[in-house]
Amino acid sequence: MNNVQKEDFLRFAAHFDGSALRGSRIMVTGATGLLGSCMVRCLQALNEQQQLHISIISVVRNLEKATQLLGAATPQHQYYVYDFAASLPFLPDEAPTHIIHFAAPTASRYFVEHPAETFTTVLDGTRTLLEYARRHAVQSVVYASTLEVYGTVYDDSTPLTEDRQGFLDPMDTRSSYPMAKRAAECLCHAYAAEYGLPVRIARLAQTFGAGVAADDNRVFAQFARAIIDSRDIELHTTGELSRCYCYTTDAMAAMLCLATQGESGRAYNIANEETYISIVDMARMLCHEFNPIVQVVVNLTEGMGYSPTTKLRLDTGRMQALGWKPAYGMREMFARLIESIKQDQQ
Repeated sequence: MNNVQKEDFLRFAAHFDGSALRGSRIMVTGATGLLGSCMVRCLQALNEQQQLHISIISVVRNLEKATQLLGAATPQHQYYVYDFAASLPFLPDEAPTHIIHFAAPTASRYFVEHPAETFTTVLDGTRTLLEYARRHAVQSVVYASTLEVYGTVYDDSTPLTEDRQGFLDPMDTRSSYPMAKRAAECLCHAYAAEYGLPVRIARLAQTFGAGVAADDNRVFAQFARAIIDSRDIELHTTGELSRCYCYTTDAMAAMLCLATQGESGRAYNIANEETYISIVDMARMLCHEFNPIVQVVVNLTEGMGYSPTTKLRLDTGRMQALGWKPAYGMREMFARLIESIKQDQQ
């Protein structure tokens, strides 16, 4: 963990009121991913600074990778090895108070190359977790969804509220991911409506920050590395896709807020509304702000697995009504990401 990440978690614990989580047991699935590992470290920071005595259960596929990333198991931090793609019984020894469910494929190329596995892992894995939560009477489940469930939207004159939907083509291979996320959201709502399960849906904007892996191939990571290496930013599309973004620890604060305050069966947009920007304008902004030597070059390429051109300007009023608001804007998000990558390269 580099110094930027350490500062992130210290700031998080200094500003987030975790008193409602005191003494709870929180299960985090996908705990070795960017967001899952960030959640674990935020909870650890809350324990250290606020003495909340939260017990953490990290659900991981690879124990060796997990311990290298998050440290050896302790009485307050246990591991449960499980692969949501394997369709095996999910039987952790200790039932949690709250579940934060991140586990899912995240790479666009994987969605295109393995659409069947993408869809079934997202949907079947979510059902497995919801059944476990129903049997063990947890206090809350927070499901990590995505702004991609909105599909293709062209009119950004009015921010998207949670009750609106754009078009998704089920015959498009790339739709395996957003269609599965939509279906999983529907399943979450069904469990809330039929069984009274306290499940809340976090529709995350594209979320990034310090700690992004060196091999992460998402656009924000590619752009940051180009800035560091003084390489031109190469776009494989026209870059007209526009969306909102969110910093990692801001998203963690929102999800923990949902765990204790969210309404069952409801979806909540999580984003910094002020970060709404197109891909090409984001690339130009980075060049201007961080490295004027770098140029933006368009090299149209098919088959890269990118999501279709859409304009996802999110309304976060429902989330902010719970008292949450983001702390990081676009420039600071990238400044911290870039410095984090530099430190990891040293």
